[in-house]
Amino acid sequence: MNWLGLFVLLTVTGLAHGTWDTCGWTCGLRPMVSDSIPHDDSMTRVVGGADAKPGAWPWMVSIQHPWLPRLKHMCGGFLVSTEWVLTAAHCFNRVKEIGILNVVIGATQLTQPGPGAQVRKIKKLFRHEKYKRSDTSNDIALLELNEPVQCSPYIQLACVADPTIRVSELQNCWVAGWGLTSEEDEDSIDQLQEAKVQLIDLQLCNSSDWYGGLIHTHNLCAGYPEGGISTCKGDSGGPLMCQDNNADHWWVVGITVGGRGCARAKQPGVYTSTQHFYDWILAQMGLSPFGSAS
Repeated sequence: MNWLGLFVLLTVTGLAHGTWDTCGWTCGLRPMVSDSIPHDDSMTRVVGGADAKPGAWPWMVSIQHPWLPRLKHMCGGFLVSTEWVLTAAHCFNRVKEIGILNVVIGATQLTQPGPGAQVRKIKKLFRHEKYKRSDTSNDIALLELNEPVQCSPYIQLACVADPTIRVSELQNCWVAGWGLTSEEDEDSIDQLQEAKVQLIDLQLCNSSDWYGGLIHTHNLCAGYPEGGISTCKGDSGGPLMCQDNNADHWWVVGITVGGRGCARAKQPGVYTSTQHFYDWILAQMGLSPFGSAS
């Protein structure tokens, strides 16, 4: 376990209002799911994967707009502290009033969130100052919630990959979201979906017959060369998660920002590297950059 990285994350969780105790001083753990039992890979055959069990990814949030039809789901995100959610900047391109959005935490099924779910409003939106709509560079944003969430078996904090994590060596990686399950779909799905993916070498992902130089150095690619499994529209802002090679906890290594189509061959999902923006994340939350005195 990377204790230095974990210590920094513990600092993140507790700085604002002394809320360490509500999350048990931990991040990246899944109390409702045993990570010692291997997942059944045969269940993840299609875009969006298979139904996730309640509490499977307890840091997942659904960002919802009241004017959207049916499920209201707009984008995903994930808790990095009891008062902060990390997501994608492009989710808010067309949102003029941040205050009307709802952030639903602790739900797996959107139409029946269950007693463990909590709803918060957004106090403030922090989009990266160098974010560009034209090429989705620096596509990362932080949401400050109007009040802290209370952690439970269904609500836990994500561990953000710090600069010491060797992301390329992580093997067991998953994505989750309420987005479309195929390019032909028109609405988000009610039940949270999960799918196992592979990290794809950035040079290969950026090669001429893949993305042809469109991928930035601060991006990650994940999916499969042959396609078939990937994130899709509505999954934006959600996490790309990899289990630590030496422990049960999970690292969020990426933020879903897009891809060409959904699950096409040689067009895997594209993610913003959380590790690349680690110091930016801390700075927005009022914390010292990694490696500095706190």
